[in-house]
Amino acid sequence: MTTLGAGAPAVPAQLPGPSGPPGPSGPSGLVPPERLPAVRRRITAVLAVNQVIGGLGVATGIALSAVLAQEVSGTEALSGLAATAMVVGTALLSVPLAALMTARGRRPGLMLGYLLAAVGGGTVVLASAIGSFPLLLAGLALFGAASSANLQSRYAAADLAEPDRRARAISTVVWAATVGSVIGPNISAPAGRSVAGLGIPVSAGPFLWASVLFLVCAALLAVLLRPDPLLTARALASGSAPARAAEAEVVKGGRRSPWAATGRSMRAGTKAIRVSPGARLALATIAVCHTAMVSIMSMTPVALSHHGAGIELIGLVISGHIAGMYALSPVMGWLADRFGRLTVIGLAVALLSLAALLAGTAGAGHGRTAAGLFLLGLGWSAGMVSGSALLTDSVPQEARAAAQGVSDLTMNTAAAIGSVVAGVVVAHAGYGWLNLVGAALVLPLGALAIRRRPTAADH
Repeated sequence: MTTLGAGAPAVPAQLPGPSGPPGPSGPSGLVPPERLPAVRRRITAVLAVNQVIGGLGVATGIALSAVLAQEVSGTEALSGLAATAMVVGTALLSVPLAALMTARGRRPGLMLGYLLAAVGGGTVVLASAIGSFPLLLAGLALFGAASSANLQSRYAAADLAEPDRRARAISTVVWAATVGSVIGPNISAPAGRSVAGLGIPVSAGPFLWASVLFLVCAALLAVLLRPDPLLTARALASGSAPARAAEAEVVKGGRRSPWAATGRSMRAGTKAIRVSPGARLALATIAVCHTAMVSIMSMTPVALSHHGAGIELIGLVISGHIAGMYALSPVMGWLADRFGRLTVIGLAVALLSLAALLAGTAGAGHGRTAAGLFLLGLGWSAGMVSGSALLTDSVPQEARAAAQGVSDLTMNTAAAIGSVVAGVVVAHAGYGWLNLVGAALVLPLGALAIRRRPTAADH
């Protein structure tokens, strides 16, 4: 594991500067080692601001996506495909974006994600204008690239963070999504009406505004995300004792592990996770916590409406859930750095299990459902922050970006499957059984965390 914090060996005399290192990232530039703390703070600030803008774009578009799908398709039965298309797009596009970041750094990968999303937003507007449902789904899938870029931003914040502050760096970027996630749905309708004079359907208007926001994100990253955090971290790791030790760990029985020679490919990322117990636990934590959260959350409005809740109450419950997901993520980051990744994974399991118990047994008790959904978001935050930090800790520097891309692919694929299964479970067994299945899904994580012997990567 590459160490950049206290007690680490001296960093190289010169670091890649604002223009990036020689090669794909641009001409050579120099940053004195004593400026590294300031560079860390500035990069984290840029990523946080970018997350606010990108999160606002995603939330603004998503709010009316089901309505738009119903209008274009002409049937309510197909409205759910809007969310499915975006989740599938997020999952599939995470692979090429991570591959680009692995090869050329965070900046080009994140920029491409937002540019693709901007194209997707424009495609959605075009599809709504001509009434093409297949084109609409294609545009929504491209729109999912923004979510993939937002997710990868949390790892970019960890690239240069000191090991004992890595979870806090991740949680800062996660927390920044709070602003966009809360404001976005509330401005969707005004955003749609603002472009109605252009002949654009009101429900498609938010996607036009979202495309503009994504272009702002791409421009912001192009100008300000310098030096590239991933390339700079690699420069720091190059030739250092921790880097050599990490490479030695992949040599088994005198033979180099199969992914060592091509440590920056996506296949290498999968193999890096496979050979590391900590990375496997991290991947399971991220995927399971996200799947449980998405599955239960997606069906909660249906359960509330069956018990007489109106649109306003449902909106308040979901807003509380979103607050639980993002608002307290810095607390989760501090806990993960202070008490260890495994401890916070255990906390995530406890919170998600309690959330399932409260929501699953609430019945017509809307206050109890709201409490359960808030804890569901809180548990997701604990699992996402601690799992992301543990994954970053547990794989060598050269394989990190690839492994992180594999993680996002797995997480979003599992969530897409989970949301489909959730509907089937509720339709045939009920909302209470869905929560029981969710609890059964996360409880084994607690056992794995307890059984795992803590190492330096877990703290």
